[in-house]
Amino acid sequence: MTDERVLWITGGGSGMGAASARAAAADGWTVVLSGRRTDRLEEVASAIRAAGGTADVQPLDAADPDAVAAARDAVLERHGRLDALVLAAGLNAPERRWDDQDLGTFRSIVDTNLTAVVTVVDAALPALRASGGVVVVVSSYAGWSFQPGAGVAYSASKTALGSVVRTLNQQEAAHGVRATHLCPGDVATDFLDQRPTVPDAEARAVMLQPADVARTVSFVLEAPSHVRIDELVVSPVSQR
Repeated sequence: MTDERVLWITGGGSGMGAASARAAAADGWTVVLSGRRTDRLEEVASAIRAAGGTADVQPLDAADPDAVAAARDAVLERHGRLDALVLAAGLNAPERRWDDQDLGTFRSIVDTNLTAVVTVVDAALPALRASGGVVVVVSSYAGWSFQPGAGVAYSASKTALGSVVRTLNQQEAAHGVRATHLCPGDVATDFLDQRPTVPDAEARAVMLQPADVARTVSFVLEAPSHVRIDELVVSPVSQR
């Protein structure tokens, strides 16, 4: 169908990725959900379909370049186009200081938060050039403002995403490609379980909810083609 708009989401099985998928599907996007946990992806896809939306599942380890290329080929074979990316997969660990971090874990965090983002964008870029597509990189408040508790690997990887987005916008504007460095503050998702001290229900109640971030993602995706939102910070009033 010529009016189909295809959105590929990594980290689509939970949290902000899943919420963004539901919101985009409600706006009429065909959503392709990727992530490592097929069961979680299928749950999100089923909920989208039950609500009248269109969703496919494409399991993926975004840290594997060959798997990313194969997933991209599958998306294009199935839908014939790609109009947007939302990159929402993320990783951290409780051991996040110089005096307790593990270098193997450091590499895993950087691979997930930074290298995998670049890998997916690089693979998708020819299709995005053809469509004048949109890229939403879900970064972090720690990618916008130094947060002492975020961790060495997490802070470094999320800060680097700002440069990834800026180079993408500077070099791909001629093709109509637009990218956003989205920096949410505290969000009440399972990701909080990776903190050294896990927030309780009272603390989570005053944080952003996944649906809040999803509305922000929808705002970016629905912007006119001549509008680029280079960076967007959204935080709860309680953020310190």
